[in-house]
Amino acid sequence: MSKPVVAIVGRPNVGKSTLFNTLAGERISIVKDTPGVTRDRIYADVTWLNYSFTLIDTGGIEPDSGDVILSQMREQAEIAIATADVIMFITDVRQGLQDADSKVADMLRRSKKPVILVVNKVDSFEKFMPDVYEFYNLGIGDPHPVSASSMLGLGDMLDEVVKHFPEDAAGIEEDERPKIAIIGKPNVGKSSLINKLAQEDRVIVSDIAGTTRDAIDTDIKYNGKEYVFIDTAGLRRKNKIKEEIERYSIIRAVTAVERADVVIIVIDAIEGVTEQDAKIAGIAHDRGKGIIIAVNKWDAIEKDNSTVKKYTERIRQVLSFMPYAEILFISAKSGQRLNKIFEMIDVVIENNSMRVATGVLNEIVAEAVAMQQPPSDKGKRLKIYYVTQVSVKPPTFVVFVNDKNLMHFSYTRYLENRIRDTFGFQGTALKFITRERKED
Repeated sequence: MSKPVVAIVGRPNVGKSTLFNTLAGERISIVKDTPGVTRDRIYADVTWLNYSFTLIDTGGIEPDSGDVILSQMREQAEIAIATADVIMFITDVRQGLQDADSKVADMLRRSKKPVILVVNKVDSFEKFMPDVYEFYNLGIGDPHPVSASSMLGLGDMLDEVVKHFPEDAAGIEEDERPKIAIIGKPNVGKSSLINKLAQEDRVIVSDIAGTTRDAIDTDIKYNGKEYVFIDTAGLRRKNKIKEEIERYSIIRAVTAVERADVVIIVIDAIEGVTEQDAKIAGIAHDRGKGIIIAVNKWDAIEKDNSTVKKYTERIRQVLSFMPYAEILFISAKSGQRLNKIFEMIDVVIENNSMRVATGVLNEIVAEAVAMQQPPSDKGKRLKIYYVTQVSVKPPTFVVFVNDKNLMHFSYTRYLENRIRDTFGFQGTALKFITRERKED
C-alpha cells in the first residue's frame, strides 16, 4: 500500500530540519558508509500510532537577499503541493509573523491541500502562547505550538496530521496492475522512454530539463498485459543551483518509488553513471523495490568489443550497494531493446514476490555453513539454528542465532549470495533480520 506523503514547508531558520530529524528519529543522524544513502537525507519513514507515512523536508534553502526569498519559497511550496497529501507549514514564534509567511500561506490555501500550521520554538507554553495567537492572522486554521528541539507539543501536532490522511488510501491500491516508476536525473530521457513504450506522445518531451512537473501515470498495454508507468522528471530551477535540482529530483523520486512495484533507474549513456544516480538509486534500494537500470542513449555511443563490459563495471562500481539490479542498454529514441523492458519487469516482479519453502532454505544454509564456518569472537562461535522467510516485496528472511552480535555483515552477505546462487532473485533486494534464540 502506498504511504501518505507529508511535506515540511517554511522559511529558512524556522526549525524545519530540527523538526524533521526529531520526527524521523535517530536513524537519520546515523551516517551509513553505503554509497547512495545520502548523509543529508531529506525523506524518512515515520510511524505515529497506527499510521506510517513518508516525511519530506523541503528545507535547505538559504537565500542571500530578501527579494530572492519569495521566489525560492514559491518553488519550494510548489513541490510540496504537487507531491504531498498533507503539508506542515512551519513558522517561528520568536521571529513572529513575517510577510513571507503570509505569501506562502496564500499559495498553500489555493492548493486545496490540507495544511497544518505549526508554530515552532515554543519552549514554554505559558510564556509564548500570546505570541502564537498572532498566527491566526494567516487564515489557514489553528496554529499548533511545538518545540522541535525540546520535543513539546509533537503528539497533538501529529494527531492533527494523520486526521487528513486519505481514508481510501488502501482502496486506491487495489489496482493489481504492475506499477513501474521511471526515475533518474533531469534530462536523461525518462519522458521519451515512456512515449516510445506507449507509442504515442503522452508526456511532453523537451530539451529543457524538468519539463515534467508532476508525476504522470501512463497506462501501457504489451502482449495483452497492462502496466502503469509513473514518470517523475526532476524539476530544474531557473537559477540551476545544483543542490536544489538534486533535492527536487529526489523528492519526486521518493513519492513515485513509494507507489511502484518496479523502479527503472534511467542513466544517460553519454554522461555515464554519477553520484547523483547513486543517491536516486539508493531510494529504491532502501525501500526494497524491484530494480532495473536502463542505460539510455546507447545509440549515441561509439562502441567496440569491450564497451558494454566497461559500462557494466562502472555501473557496478558506483552502484555497488545493489549488485542484484538488472542492467539494460537501450535507446528511447530508436526503440533499441525496449521490448526487453517488459520481459525484465515481469521477471523482477516475480522475483520480488518469490517465496522459498523453509525446508529448502535451511538445506541451502546448512550447506553454506558447512562450506564456510560462521565467525567467532572470544572463543564463542555463531550458531545458526534455522532461517525462515517471513514476507515478500522484498523477500525478507529471519535468521535465528545464538548471539546476534556474532552475525557479522560479511557473513550475512555470504548467506545472501548462496541463496541467490540457488534461487536467482535477480532484480530484487533481499532483507535479513537476525533474531537471538536461547539454546535449549
